[in-house]
Amino acid sequence: YKLLKERMEKFGLQLEDSKSRLLQSGAYIARAKQKSGECIRLQTFDFLGFTFYCGRSRKGMPYIMPKTSSKKFRQKIRDIKVWLYANRDQSLKKLIGMLNLKLIGHYRYYGISFNGRMISNYKQQVRELLFKVLNRRSDRKSYTREGFIEMLKYYPLAMPKIYVSLF
Repeated sequence: YKLLKERMEKFGLQLEDSKSRLLQSGAYIARAKQKSGECIRLQTFDFLGFTFYCGRSRKGMPYIMPKTSSKKFRQKIRDIKVWLYANRDQSLKKLIGMLNLKLIGHYRYYGISFNGRMISNYKQQVRELLFKVLNRRSDRKSYTREGFIEMLKYYPLAMPKIYVSLF
């Protein structure tokens, strides 16, 4: 912690003490807590739109894993909802095309190892919002659930993908 402060001062930067703290996390701390019989849950922290937590890999090894911060996730859903309502008068082809660009941008930023569930959840939420928005275009219902699924076969939404592997 002291070395970090010195290094940042070298570049004319300062650590904000109220926002900075040392956390005990990682494989060695988790193993030590497990051996002593303590609760293995370690503290989490948010950084750059991700929540970092201590979890286990498929092989059972403890890792510090990232997932989309719930605060950022809700904010992104709110933003996409506002955008969809503002652009619902566009043609379907153009609307889905622009929406796919937004989805791909989200996947490229948040598409890292251990975060597949959150980006899949994001796609599902956007899909439901799109269904609602398209049915608000006129007085009568534009799409039934089956009709909406058929439409998505012609104009598919971008699929979530892990772009960055942490291994």
